[in-house]
Formats: sequence, C-alpha cells, structure tokens
Amino acid sequence: MFMKSRRSRAALVRRLLALLFVAACGDRAATGDSATAGAAGDGAATPFRVALLTPGPISDQSWNAGAYQGLLRIRDSLGARISHIQTKTPAEFEENFRQYGSQGYALVFGHGFEFQDAAKRVGPEFPKTAYVVTSATATGQNVAGIHFSFADASYLAGMVAGAMTKTNVLGAIGGTALPPVQESFDAFIAGAKRTNPGVRVLTAYVGNWDDASTGKELALAHIGQRADVLFQNADAAGLGVFQAARERNVLVFGSNSNQNAIAPEVTIGSVVIDLPHAFLTVAREVQSGQFRPRVIELGTSVDVVRLELNDRLTPRIPAATLAQVDSVSAQLRAGTFSPLPKKAPGGATGATSPATAPAP
Repeated sequence: MFMKSRRSRAALVRRLLALLFVAACGDRAATGDSATAGAAGDGAATPFRVALLTPGPISDQSWNAGAYQGLLRIRDSLGARISHIQTKTPAEFEENFRQYGSQGYALVFGHGFEFQDAAKRVGPEFPKTAYVVTSATATGQNVAGIHFSFADASYLAGMVAGAMTKTNVLGAIGGTALPPVQESFDAFIAGAKRTNPGVRVLTAYVGNWDDASTGKELALAHIGQRADVLFQNADAAGLGVFQAARERNVLVFGSNSNQNAIAPEVTIGSVVIDLPHAFLTVAREVQSGQFRPRVIELGTSVDVVRLELNDRLTPRIPAATLAQVDSVSAQLRAGTFSPLPKKAPGGATGATSPATAPAP
C-alpha cells in the first residue's frame, strides 16, 4: 500500500513537471514571437527604438556629448529605447547602420557629415528604418540630412572676435577639414572682417577629433604668431585649445555645445547647436509617422543654433559691437541676412525643408 501510494505520488509529480515544461516552452515561444514582431516593426506594443552613432567619445563636452544628450532627451520625452555606439572607421559606419536596421530600430542617427555615404548605401536595405545624418545633405527613400546653420552663429562670434583683438590676429582650429567646419571658419572670418577689416585669421586642423595634445600645440603656435582670440571647432581635441588659452591668457570661443564653463576666465562665448532640441524634433516626426526624407534646415530661426556669450566676460565687449550683434541676430532670425553666399544645401539629391521645432 505504501509502495503504491509512493508510485502514485511520483507519477503525479512527473505529470506536473511535464505540464510546467509545456507552459514554460509556451512562454518562451510567446516571448520570441514578441521580439520578432518588434524587430519587424509590427504590433501595437512595439517599442520606439532610436540609436546613435558618434565619430568620437561622448565625453568631449562638445559635438558628441550634445548628440548623446539628444538621445537621452528622446528617451525621457518619448519613452524610447535607446542605444549608442562610438565608431572609428567608415566600415564601422556601414556595419552598425546595418546592425540597427536588422534589429528593427525606427530611427538611427549618424552624427556627422562623414556618415552620409554609409547611410545612402544601407538605407535601401531597411526601408522601415529612418536614417538621419547630421551636418549633411544626403537624402534617399528613408534617408535625411540635417543642415545646421552653424555659419550664422560663427559669423556673430567673428564679429565679437574682430572687435576684441588687440593684435589684429585671430586663430581658428578645427578637427578635420570637413565642409561644415570650413564653412564655419569662412563665416567666422567674414564676421571678424565686418568689425575689423584689417584683421588676419590663421587656420589649422588637428587631423582628427580626439587629440587634445595636438589641439593645444596648434593653439600655442597661433598664439606664438600673435593670435589673441581663438575659435575652435575640434570636439575632444578642442579641449587642448582651452588649455592653451588659459595658460597664455588669450580669449577663446567654444563650439557645438555651451562650453563657457570649461575655462570661464578666458571663454568669450560658445557657438551652440542645441542638439537635444534638434534630435527631439526629428524623433517626434518619426514616431508620429510624419517623417519625410529631405534636408532638414535647423538654425537661428528656430533657435537651434545660437551664440551664447559668457556673462562673466560680456562687459569686456564694446557696447557698439553688442548692438551690432543684436541687429545681425535679428536679421538672421528673420532670414533677411546670410553670412555666406547661399548654396542649395540639397544639391541634386533633394529639396530642402525647414523643420518646425517644438519648444525645447
């Protein structure tokens, strides 16, 4: 009797374990189906997923840091699931664009002009993913470029630099000679010559975006040639420019993010791109289904690009120059003044279109 009872209990346990196994397999199958649906972009419960590729570290307090803050803004404002990868080579641009497309991401940002060729190659393979490249003019069926009017605020910075130099020599230091960087330097020079026709501007490029040591060396070389106001657009390498400016007590402008606090005793101001504002603007379009592939114009008119002066040093700027800057700023916002000859940002690749930027 005892043996029979034990056998019965053992059989019952085996049946219960079998039922639990079937239930567990069913749960795993359901989870797998859900993941597959998410990757394919189907189903009401599919999360909004957004990814970012940057060409440099997000610790640069500049271009890449601003983009990462934009990714966090999208997460916090839209409830998105996010991912970030720092890339180093063009092969990695394409590889990671393809990876995110295959995983069903709704939106992938390539942060910089250098990503646009990879986006155009990979985009057609993943038509449900929107690929957006900053500082670019690339367009395609699901590819858009964001053109920041960085030249506008660079022109204003040049106006201030031209008025504040004591030596009539300025310095401009970039990471690499990408077209958007060259454009910003051209605008800076034009602005400087507006307030000081006799000014001379030295230019140099680090050759990359990470080498702060070389950035410092180039800044010191410019200072050695009597430059007393520097403008840098070099991301992490630009931190070396700040070091040189502080050591030699010359003035400097930040770029891309508000860098006024890096060396507040010598930083006049920063040419700022409000990347979180810009990224959120585009992400809202994608999430709502209103995204259209095009060149998206974001600049002073929607307060995405602006010159932010350092309150600590603003009293040193001549009052007449501040009045001029205010006047030109108003013209830029109204679209009645351009610091450089107008070019068609989209070229033959597509039409341009402004984005209506929501409040930050």
